[in-house]
Amino acid sequence: MKIDLRSDTVTKPTPAMLEAMMHAEVGDDVYKEDPTVNALEERVATLFGKEKALFFPSGSMANQAAIKLHTQPGEQLIADHYAHVYNYEGGGVSFNSGVSCKLIEGHRGMITAAQVAASINPPDFYHSPLTSLVCIENTTNKGGGACYDFDEIKKIRQVCDDHSLGYHLDGARLWNALVAKEESALQYGEIFDTISVCLSKGLGAPVGSVLVGDTAIMENAIRVRKILGGGMRQAGYLAAAGLYAIENHIAHLAEDHKKAREIGEMLESLSFVTQVEPIDTNIIIFTIDGDENDFIAQMAQKNIHFYSMGQGKLRLVTHLDYTQEMHEYFLELLKKFSINKAVQNM
Repeated sequence: MKIDLRSDTVTKPTPAMLEAMMHAEVGDDVYKEDPTVNALEERVATLFGKEKALFFPSGSMANQAAIKLHTQPGEQLIADHYAHVYNYEGGGVSFNSGVSCKLIEGHRGMITAAQVAASINPPDFYHSPLTSLVCIENTTNKGGGACYDFDEIKKIRQVCDDHSLGYHLDGARLWNALVAKEESALQYGEIFDTISVCLSKGLGAPVGSVLVGDTAIMENAIRVRKILGGGMRQAGYLAAAGLYAIENHIAHLAEDHKKAREIGEMLESLSFVTQVEPIDTNIIIFTIDGDENDFIAQMAQKNIHFYSMGQGKLRLVTHLDYTQEMHEYFLELLKKFSINKAVQNM
């Protein structure tokens, strides 16, 4: 039994999802003639109360397109120093849009309205880049699945309005935040200019993200997607998986969160674990006293797989394919480690 906790991107389509994919009605989406893609875009736009949505092959491309829509070369966006758009999208902010990043050291990947206000360059000071966009991430990936307080999100919106800035949400794991905080997609649609949501992380679809916004900001989204190489033809087979995931897998996220908390509680009982960061959703980040690579290798020998984040931190991510049987086995394995054992003696 292989237990893969590297990411919630490792899931495979369920039999019911595969059935939905195989029976999808398709057409050429580059001509906007794929009825299943059109249905997915309409469904997600409606969820967020937005006028337009566009299906993308990846979350990184959706984020990069949003940044391009909001900015001009030479301008600057504001984001947390943990932001996915800065750390994990291949330098796309500068490569694709010619934009620099003003990075803020927030808390677990989350920034405040006061920090945003203090980071805006004076618009009449032409020596510095013109600030034009604020990007936040909810939940935060590098911040361990942390969820923003919605009141702070609204305060940042007010700062954006006061300074005529765009406001983009990297909502790759927004579904997790909605479940954990008992919030609605409509709440977020009312606040943000653009939102990207991922279908292949917590929801278990094989591929795809969707960018939503109102007509004015989304007017050139399909052109930007084309420039980035994101036009797909009979993409309805993939869109069908996304539709199925939205209708059937969101509620399951609560179970992922519960399992993550239980793993965290077990890790806290182990003497070689020096810290377990707060667990809000499905990501567990912890630090051990010992060789992290050796620990990873020993766990891999027991067919349990996860990654190091560097600097002594390790990450586990629960997901749709992490079953209760796997969970009980993993907890029992951790429990067998004597509280007085060092990692090297496991």
